[in-house]
Amino acid sequence: MASEATTIKVPGPNGTREVRISSPSRVIWPEPGITKLDLAKYLVTVGDAFVAANGDRPISLQRFGDGIDGEQFFSKNPPKGAPDYVRSVMVVYPSARSHPQLVIDEPAVAVWAAQMNTVVFHPWPSRAENSDNPDQLRIDLDPQPGTDFDDAVPAALELRKVLAEAGLDAFIKTSGNRGLHVFAPIEPIREFLDVRHAVIAAARELERRMPAAVTTNWWKEERGQKVFVDFNQANRDRTMAGAYSPRALAYAPVSAPISWDELESVDPKAFTILTMPERLATVGDPWKDFGAKPGTIDALLGWWERDLANGLGELPFPPDYPKMPGEPPRVQPSKAKKA
Repeated sequence: MASEATTIKVPGPNGTREVRISSPSRVIWPEPGITKLDLAKYLVTVGDAFVAANGDRPISLQRFGDGIDGEQFFSKNPPKGAPDYVRSVMVVYPSARSHPQLVIDEPAVAVWAAQMNTVVFHPWPSRAENSDNPDQLRIDLDPQPGTDFDDAVPAALELRKVLAEAGLDAFIKTSGNRGLHVFAPIEPIREFLDVRHAVIAAARELERRMPAAVTTNWWKEERGQKVFVDFNQANRDRTMAGAYSPRALAYAPVSAPISWDELESVDPKAFTILTMPERLATVGDPWKDFGAKPGTIDALLGWWERDLANGLGELPFPPDYPKMPGEPPRVQPSKAKKA
């Protein structure tokens, strides 16, 4: 039986490469009928913007063997059989263990990752050659049950003001689901724990300004119907779906960079694999100047120290992290009361 495999031409900085796509007609998103070949073509079309946002970073691949409704796993090791233009970099995980992770340097690498059944791309907030020091401050605004995207919008606008007061130039994108991701380029001179503390300081300031709408409570039972500021996404080896990355949801959404002027009028469900290429061609890349003016987190760390002096200490870390200095007990509040 003849193979269904095909090849796709991918332009890039080192010329055009041909990437083999096996099972090109395999349906990845059943609802819109988007296939593996459609995904590969999408990554070619948005390739330059995709690499600008996610390239030169350690990246984790969320892979699906049989479409988004099938089994999935996170691939942190570079998949076997990588072509010679695919590189990796050693990174240190919270356990202190070191391991190589894939790095995307050109669109052909993203297309090859799609050939390896990658749907969602999760880049680190640090560069490959300086992976211990983030060059992005990232804040995830996550609407809780009873809230939605429209509730995250005013929180994002106020967060932009908070970061501006701290000397940071903020950029925004949809999460590809119900939330929003606010990023700020920073000089890569501080390690992950410092950046986490800067995020907590900004989150607490936002919570003070919008106490009825925003929460920093780690435990879900204490969040209520508010937008959660997920400070733990700033930790080492914690990542968000990258800009222009597809998401594994039924309608094939994309995590879409937007301008601040668009924020109050956009429909996040309008940004999909099918619509994003035309948007890029007509609107352009709202993040094209990202990184042109990196700031520092010095002011936010000053706020962190101020809050410490006022009795606001460390917040919980993810459950798979080693116990961290000053961290409160990792016990769900309702269970702690019963105990």
